[in-house]
Amino acid sequence: MAKEILINSSAFQNRVAITEDGVLVDYFVDHIEKRRMVGNIYLGRVARILPGIRAVFIDIGMKHDAFLHFADIDKGNEQANNLFEEDEGDDEETNENREKFNFIYEKPRLEKRNGTEYPTLRKGQKVIIQIIKEPVKGKGVRVTSSPSLAGRFCVLIPFENRVGVSKKITDFKERKRLRRIARKYLPENFGLIIRTAAKGQDEDAIKADIKYLMNVWREVEKQAKQKTPPALLYRDLSTTTSVIRDLFTPDVTKIYVDSRKLYREIRDYVRSVQPEHADRVVYHKSSTTIFEDFQIEDQVQTLFSRRVQLPNGGYIIIEHTEAMTVIDVNSGKYAKKRDQELNSLKTDLEASREIVRQLRLRDIGGLIVVDFIDLMEETNRKKVYDELKKEFKKDRAKVVVLPMTEFGLVQITRERVRENILQSTHEVCPYCQGTGILQKKSSTIHDIEDWIKRHKKEGKLRFLKLKVHPSIFHKLKEGGLKSLILKWQFKYFLRIKLEVDESVNPRDFIFLSSKGEDLTDLYQ
Repeated sequence: MAKEILINSSAFQNRVAITEDGVLVDYFVDHIEKRRMVGNIYLGRVARILPGIRAVFIDIGMKHDAFLHFADIDKGNEQANNLFEEDEGDDEETNENREKFNFIYEKPRLEKRNGTEYPTLRKGQKVIIQIIKEPVKGKGVRVTSSPSLAGRFCVLIPFENRVGVSKKITDFKERKRLRRIARKYLPENFGLIIRTAAKGQDEDAIKADIKYLMNVWREVEKQAKQKTPPALLYRDLSTTTSVIRDLFTPDVTKIYVDSRKLYREIRDYVRSVQPEHADRVVYHKSSTTIFEDFQIEDQVQTLFSRRVQLPNGGYIIIEHTEAMTVIDVNSGKYAKKRDQELNSLKTDLEASREIVRQLRLRDIGGLIVVDFIDLMEETNRKKVYDELKKEFKKDRAKVVVLPMTEFGLVQITRERVRENILQSTHEVCPYCQGTGILQKKSSTIHDIEDWIKRHKKEGKLRFLKLKVHPSIFHKLKEGGLKSLILKWQFKYFLRIKLEVDESVNPRDFIFLSSKGEDLTDLYQ
């Protein structure tokens, strides 16, 4: 299997695609004007403590205060706890010559008062936090009080005293070797998680990674001592570089980059962490785009479509709502076949694989409900459930899947870290406000005449200006001397000067006096 990373760079964004045998399996967009925030470390100040919702709000200088849930206090790094397994006991000698740090900071924790948990925080207190989830639809970022720093082979966790090894490293001797190396070079009061990429690496490589992370943390400590909250202490790598750090595994054959500047940046980074693989980074010169050359541009474009075709004629529809994402599975031409149960099962199994792929590609999180084609037999419903479970093992996000109900519904929750790809690359339509439908012109014109009737009854002005969208303007002027705008002037004894304004929503209108005063809301 040929696994490749393709990076397309422009003045405003970088697009990163990961393919397996030419099929798109992961997709990321790094916006220049909207930098990734997950991983950033801040010195904040406690704004509010709300035990009723088990939350602390922290001022970190953003529009909305950061949200620190009690579950993220003194619980360690949430992502790390999900993906890694801690040592069982400390059965090896620790290094007596570890470096010691005198940075004085009391990490927040939970304590019980009258049987209820409260954080050891007070309003106005300084606190070091790290962003673990991007802001979504007017909500502030979610943070943890247990910051961590990710390197190529390790994740450093300050204020902890534990060493963990990736669950994906299963060899007992290798796990023991990596733990021994970690304990040898890890300073006191620091924890470490050894990543899957560390498997088979020599001691010098692990040591260098730990040293690099400790140097980064020293700078965080220095900034924390000098700055006044709210303040940024550490900015994590960009999405593009972090993808290389986290996903440039030994099975990746090539990294193609179509920007010389970004190519040099990534090549230098790979040389510093894995010099033996630096030749895998390739500059791709093209007169079009790298995505077109590798024939994945069409696959990328399907990420923005609500309809996704399945190989054998079926299709799925993906709809986003405020509370959840709803996916509908349709049989298409399979409906014409004779064996309804068998063909429904085939479509549902195909859909299961494509749904998991689409959730990963679009980075859809939160609650997801899938309406599969009805299956009569319980064994077939279990096959679909098992297929989903199997496919989700490839997903790096935390996922929970419930068995299929009698109505053919499957409920899924997927970890949400950032905005999904549609939210990050698109804006809500200013005309329909995201509904996808517009009010009919006849309804808008009815509202305009209704306003005029009320003005005739309650107002005194006989000269008005009316600003409307071009589509409404042409409708009102249609018919020349028999146009609606002329009929209204004669009918209501008013002079109305009609003006076109492209900035006006097609479902709205603006009435002005001769002096330019806005009268619209007087009779709304």
